[in-house]
Amino acid sequence: MTSRIPLYVSIVALILFGLYLTLFRHITYGVPWTPGETKQVWEVEARIQFDALGKPVKVSLAAPETQEGFTLLNESASSPGYGVSYVNVNNSRRAEWSKRIGNGPQSIYYKAQFLVDPHAISNKKGPDKPVTTPSFDGPEATAAQSLINQAEERSSDDVTFTRELIKALNDTNSQSAQLLLDKMEKYQVIEKILSYAGIPNKIIGVLQLEDGRRRQMIEPMNQVWNGKKWVLFDPRSGSQDQHSNLLIWDESNISLLDVIGGQHSRVQFSMIKQEVSANQATNSKVNADNLLNLSIHSLPLEEQTMFKTIMLIPIGAFIVVFLRVIVGLKTSGTFMPVLIAVAFVQTQLLPGIIGFLLIVGTGLVIRSYLSKLNLLLVARISAVIIVVILIIALFTVLSFKLGITQGLTITFFPMIILSWTIERMSILWEEEGAKEVMLQGGGSLLTAILVYLAMTNSYIRHLTFNFIGIQLIVLAFILILGTYTGYRLSELRRFKALAEDEL
Repeated sequence: MTSRIPLYVSIVALILFGLYLTLFRHITYGVPWTPGETKQVWEVEARIQFDALGKPVKVSLAAPETQEGFTLLNESASSPGYGVSYVNVNNSRRAEWSKRIGNGPQSIYYKAQFLVDPHAISNKKGPDKPVTTPSFDGPEATAAQSLINQAEERSSDDVTFTRELIKALNDTNSQSAQLLLDKMEKYQVIEKILSYAGIPNKIIGVLQLEDGRRRQMIEPMNQVWNGKKWVLFDPRSGSQDQHSNLLIWDESNISLLDVIGGQHSRVQFSMIKQEVSANQATNSKVNADNLLNLSIHSLPLEEQTMFKTIMLIPIGAFIVVFLRVIVGLKTSGTFMPVLIAVAFVQTQLLPGIIGFLLIVGTGLVIRSYLSKLNLLLVARISAVIIVVILIIALFTVLSFKLGITQGLTITFFPMIILSWTIERMSILWEEEGAKEVMLQGGGSLLTAILVYLAMTNSYIRHLTFNFIGIQLIVLAFILILGTYTGYRLSELRRFKALAEDEL
């Protein structure tokens, strides 16, 4: 007897690999589990203005990139007469514009789109050089050391040290804090004391995201390296912000905007929030991150539309296998109901049922006449195909003349399958009688209706089209059903009399 262990191993492997592909698709590409979900996209525009001095102009603006919570989808610049490029300087990105000669007021626009993405991961590395120890003058050194000692007593690592330091600086009764804050801004004091204590840190520029906001300025905040990633601190409150509405724009720790050949430079930001479909957001993320995307979403739209229906066929096959193996429902052909259900998707259910009954009924009448001619099988099937085509053409024309637009979709029925169905039912009628034809024909129609209901379910359509791993899981369950050798539900009636005798 052949061992079934390889089969069971294959089933488990298919289920595990299917689950892996499904979770990978959800986590990496951000594909939602349910249809109709939308994603938030922030569009942020920086407007640079300055007065050119009639000499060569070079403008450099700190440019953002993908970070925790936000994926950079695309960026663009509107700067007539300027050349533009994106460069990496000191482990940070910058947008640079250049022009041979510039005169008078100048305006340059830079626009970036960010997808709100909880799975986005920053590619920023840790400090690339040792911390430079700054110097304090006279009483400032004493005040700084006092704050360091206080924070060290109440902390256990660099992150908690920073939090306690900001609390001390926010204490209005602290003379040491007031002495330092009289000379510098709070974020500058934090940066200098952290560097004095040997803690890797930097000042960054952050935007507060608010829909419809205009003329917003960059807010300076502090970042501290905790050994694994950069932790953001708000110098006003000392809280470790979770990036829910904070977009890190400038990580250069040098300058936000540099202008050579101009004066009175300034930059202001405007922003707007948009809602886009989950599929659009996923495709944009794939293109932005250059992810290896082997899904059908990488195909042209025409092919995607075709596969949207093809990927539903395994669900129909599973329903057919379940109904035949477990329930014991008889159908005319194995997967003919699936193809009929595909036609129902195009024609809608009620017009499809009417069209199916009309075509098969008319075909049976004509097939009964052909049987009297004693034709060979090949010739008889070919004749039936031609007859089916003529019937479909006739019904389509009549529907158009009568103004029944639903009848025009009858052309979606698979003509070859209908021809074989008519042939099989005709032979079955001759050999088994009309009752068996009604059982198999009715079973086929019922199965096609159930498959149609599954194929038109929005959740099933979404999952089969977006998660290729679902197909492997369906295949595994079909293999499981293929090992079933017990009684079918329809066969239980055979033992009804035995059960009544026991009672």
